Amino acid sequence: MRVGVVSETVFLWFCKMGDRTDTMRRVVRQSKFRHVFGQAVKNDQCYDDIRVSRVTWDSSFCAVNPRFVAIIVEASGGGAFLVLPLHKTGRIDKSYPTVCGHTGPVLDIDWCPHNDQVIASGSEDCTVMVWQIPENGLTLSLTEPVVVLEGHSKRVGIVSWHPTARNVLLSAGCDNAIIIWNVGTGEALINLDDMHVDVIYNVSWNRNGSLICTSSKDKKVRVIDPRKQEIIAEKEKTHEGARPMRAIFLADGNIFTTGFSRMSERQLALWNPKNMEEPIALHEMDTSNGVLLPFYDPDTNIIYLCGKGDSSIRYFEITDESPYVHYLNTFSSKEPQRGMGFMPKRGLDVNKCEIARFFKLHERKCEPIIMTVPRKSDLFQDDLYPDTAGPEAALEAEEWFEGKNADPLLISLKHGYIPGKNRDLKVVKKNILDNKPAANKKSDLINAPKKAADASNIQNEAKLDEILKELKSIKDTITNQDERISKLEQQMAKIAD
Repeated sequence: MRVGVVSETVFLWFCKMGDRTDTMRRVVRQSKFRHVFGQAVKNDQCYDDIRVSRVTWDSSFCAVNPRFVAIIVEASGGGAFLVLPLHKTGRIDKSYPTVCGHTGPVLDIDWCPHNDQVIASGSEDCTVMVWQIPENGLTLSLTEPVVVLEGHSKRVGIVSWHPTARNVLLSAGCDNAIIIWNVGTGEALINLDDMHVDVIYNVSWNRNGSLICTSSKDKKVRVIDPRKQEIIAEKEKTHEGARPMRAIFLADGNIFTTGFSRMSERQLALWNPKNMEEPIALHEMDTSNGVLLPFYDPDTNIIYLCGKGDSSIRYFEITDESPYVHYLNTFSSKEPQRGMGFMPKRGLDVNKCEIARFFKLHERKCEPIIMTVPRKSDLFQDDLYPDTAGPEAALEAEEWFEGKNADPLLISLKHGYIPGKNRDLKVVKKNILDNKPAANKKSDLINAPKKAADASNIQNEAKLDEILKELKSIKDTITNQDERISKLEQQMAKIAD
């Protein structure tokens, strides 16, 4: 009898294992991104000795483009951020110049998608400033912005450029207002000040910039048409927990959110804005209390989740098949992240099958992390790199404000991305950022030598001023050091006596 019972038990166990194996076979999905792996660069390729900002605000504190990495840093007597050329790795000197025109801490920064030398910053001083960075980076601290945008009555925690229209910038403040600016003229053209009753956590443009979605402290996600100044859709209690949420648009128009459950478990969810009664998918992750910052790649449909204070990056693929949000893998490290920058697709190395690059902020350094799809061939992998959004704007600001929409203008990465020499592709009237002279007319040719001489004189004077300022600062330093040396010598003499 005992032998019969044992054999029956073994048989049942094998049946269960067989079922489980079949289930696993069904769960393992075919995807070219299943084996994506992350790798941190070596120490000599990090940016060291950076005092990353300690301000209590849930932004990413870092912005990256194919030329520069910008990092919000600690600053006495105001707010500042570093702008480093990508190649300037290693230890960053304490005296390295910063962008330091704000009178309060900087809370958010964002590079212009249509000009790699233009960056916007929002601050506790209630202003938004737009800066033009010299082509080769900063040699002196930058205190004068190209334009100051004043309109918020409380601190500005969010700045975000329009994805397809030139010089259109969105800002959101703790006055619960969203303002959309024409940066080229310095005007606030749309003011959405009556749609939110509580603090706005984040704002995201859709693919062509016709709509925005917002998440707020009142636990609502709203879809807004900014030009009609209408709420198209909204969902109450998107996530029931009290901690901050995030909401971003995906390429297909759906909305991806991260937040917390009533039991403080971290959640992610997928929503259709045309029917927000129930989520398409809702997953619970863990019980950590760091806010999940989502970074989305519309070309591969992969979402990377970076929790503030976490030491990992989780990534998921969004598809049309159930369960719609598919877990791929996790990159783990020892150190927690204070913030994160995400490189646009055109800044990646296509020869190494790099599909994402992060810039992880530690307490005192910035560490690039490279996400790669392993491939044996050295040829260009066109399935990994479909045409991606390029640096050319599809619309002028005036066209967008008049009601036109346009998808991003795409470029191929087959031969790698080479930044153009002239970043200002089109000149707009009243445009502060693109104030380059038009092509010479015949009447101008007579005065050309004089104008050229005047221009060179102005340049020389500016250079002289810079040199004199630097000399003065060096002399002041030497004087201070001399005084210090004499004091120390006096102290030594007293001790010796």
